[in-house]
Parts: sequence; structure tokens; C-alpha cells
Amino acid sequence: MPARSSFPAGTRKWERLGLAGLVVALVTAGLLLAVDPVDTDDVDSRVRAELQVVLDDWSLAVRTGDDASLARLIDAASPALLASERERITAIASVPLADFGYELAAEPALPLPPEDVARFGADDVRAHRVHLRFAVDGIDDVPTRRPVTVLFVHRPQGWRIADDAPALAGAETVTWRGPWDHGPLHVAIAQTAGGRSVVVGHPDNASFVDDLADDLPSVVEAVDDLWGDTWPRRALIVVTSSREEFSHLVGPRHDGDDIAAVAVSDDVDHERGIATGQRIVFNPAASRRLDDTSRRAVLTHEMVHVAARAGTVDGSPMWVLEGFADYVGHRTTADEVDVRRIAPTLTRQVRSSGVPVSLPADGDFTGERSALAYETAWSIAEYIADEFGHDSLIALYRALAAGPVTDEKLDDVLTGLLGVDTTEFVDVWGRWLGGHIRDTR
Repeated sequence: MPARSSFPAGTRKWERLGLAGLVVALVTAGLLLAVDPVDTDDVDSRVRAELQVVLDDWSLAVRTGDDASLARLIDAASPALLASERERITAIASVPLADFGYELAAEPALPLPPEDVARFGADDVRAHRVHLRFAVDGIDDVPTRRPVTVLFVHRPQGWRIADDAPALAGAETVTWRGPWDHGPLHVAIAQTAGGRSVVVGHPDNASFVDDLADDLPSVVEAVDDLWGDTWPRRALIVVTSSREEFSHLVGPRHDGDDIAAVAVSDDVDHERGIATGQRIVFNPAASRRLDDTSRRAVLTHEMVHVAARAGTVDGSPMWVLEGFADYVGHRTTADEVDVRRIAPTLTRQVRSSGVPVSLPADGDFTGERSALAYETAWSIAEYIADEFGHDSLIALYRALAAGPVTDEKLDDVLTGLLGVDTTEFVDVWGRWLGGHIRDTR
């Protein structure tokens, strides 16, 4: 449809010129106003470049232990931050780092309440999200990145760092803390099949750290024996000394004394078979609760998760993932199967209520039923290895670790690999389990 004129037919020429002039004036004013955002962008780009220089100097000072540079970078109004950074310098010196740096995030500055700006009495105050980038030498082929929120203040001498974990009203702030932020470190090195493995802890857990380092070479070999050598065959292990540190490293979802250790990672590329940022993190209670046998079993269990991570998709059945890891872990601690020792909760359950009539649900692996779920999953893996062999157990893991599994798919996989559907599988596993428990009375 042709566009109609915006002027009524009776409009006189001078009225049309006047309207046209108004349009020109408005357009011209708009062009003039448009200059400010360009200038603002230029100023922001310049400031961001200056802040990145400060971040580069900060990371260099921490890595090299340059106290004088650190004192210049930390704002005079933040003596507590300077003290904590000095402690970090001392702690981090014992960690073999291949990379350590801070990167300004691409997103805009965070909003600041007026009171936060006013209390520094500075020309400018800015809060930015920053990425801490680090790589442990011999462990990380790709650096890992963690979020940090940094508060900068502008002084006559330039930008300074005022806080690395500010609490800002109206803005979500996150600051990750590494082991070096939780006190002095004790570091042990172990040579494993894939190169150098590293165990990081604190002086109060020094003997536990050293024991883990002694365990590592044979643990890696034990995982190789079943899984093969198509994984890095080295690891970074962190032994925490507080609930706060454990939560910082693994997240609050895993925070609890019922968890001995957790294997975590940054990113998994299943197509390329690569997992980055993998760590095994021990609960602070682990050093008190684990003896030599259980420590080795837990370490092997978590190392299985490290080895299998690239081939394991979130949402896969927990009874397969945890059962296989527990099977390998307990396989390294005894030549014969002792259900009463390995699965005391399951043994009591079978003796009081009979053998299980279904496979453990994913929700059973947390909370009050977690001990029973883990022991039950182990017994399933032990049964498969005993009746069908290690190769069948590994094939079942690989088939069911590719993501969520429907009942129909589980039937197909079990039938294809073991020759029984789910109902038959549960039945014959239950009879095997009952027989082993009766034998261990």
C-alpha cells in the first residue's frame, strides 16, 4: 500500500517548511546527543584497559612474591586485604603453577550503592567481575577459570584494588577461593603413569597428604588395569581443612561430612573425549575417619571418575556410575569379596527385609539412604564382574553412561550384553547377593 503524506491537503507551504525545519532540528539534536555515548564508550574502554593493567600487575606480584608491588596495588584504605594477599603469596609459592592471572570479564561494571562509593572518598569507584585463571604445572593442559568480584578505587596515583570479595547491595557477587586462600600449604608430588600428580593440603593434614601421594602410583595402575590408559593418568588432589574450604572447592551441594571426597571438573567435551579442570577434593573429616584401607578405596573410587569423566554424561544412572567406581576402589583393598565388610548397611537390610527388588534410584544417593544406595550399587557391579567378567562390566558402564536411560533402553542394554532383561537381572543379582550374605554370617 503506497505511503500517505503526513501533511493534510490544506497545509500551507510555510507550515510545511516549519514542520520540516522542526524535523531537521530534532534529527540534528539527536545526532549531537549521540556523540556522548561514543565518548562514554571510549572512556570505558580506556578505564577497562587501565584496570586490566592493574590485574596483570596484581597476578605478577602474587606469583613472584613481590611485596613492594603488592603494597602499591592494594588501596591504603584496605589493610586487611593487603594482609590476606601477603598470606596468599606465602602459601601459593609452594604450588607448581604454569599459569596464574586475572582477566577482566567482558560484562559491564556492576552497580554500586552510593554509600559504597562515598566511603572511599575517591574520584571513581568501580566493581567488576573478574576471572582468576590458573593452571597447575604437569596437571592442566588448559587453564581453569574461577569467578572473582573486584572493587577498584581511583586515586591520584591511579587505580587501586580495594576489595576482592565485596558485598554489593543489588548485585550478585561471587568470589572463588583456592586452597592458598585458606592458610599455609603442604604439597606432595607423586610420579604416576601419566606424569606428575600433585596433592595439596595444609600442615594440619600433612601426613594424610603424604599418604595420598604414596598411594597415587598404584591407584593409577589399578584404574588402568580395568579402564585402560586412554585418560591423563595423573591427578590434582586437594585435602581441605575446613567446611568453608571444602564448600569453596566443590560447591555447597556436596557440603557434608557424609561425603569423604568429590571429583569435580570444569568442562567436558564428550565428542573429543576431553575433560578439563579435574580435581579430587577430600572432605576435612576424611583424614580422621579413613584408615589406610578406606583411604585407598576412596582415592581409587574418585580416580575412576577422573578416568571416565570424558565418557560420562550427566543424568546417567547413578547405580552404574557409583557402583563401578566403588567396585574398582574395593578391588584394590582385598583379594576376596567380603560383603559384610564392604556393605554392612546392605547386609543388615537384606537380613531384616530380604534382598532388593529394584535398582537404586538416583535420589537414593543423597541423604539418609545414601550409604545403602552406594553399597547396593557396588554389589551390582561386583555381581556383574563375578558372573559375566570385567569386560562385560566395562561395556555396561560405557553403554549406560551416555546420558539418561529409559526403562526400554535399560532392557535393551541388559539383554544385549548380559542376556537378561531388567526384571530377570534384578532377580538373579538378588539371589547372588543373598547367597553371599548367608556365606558371611
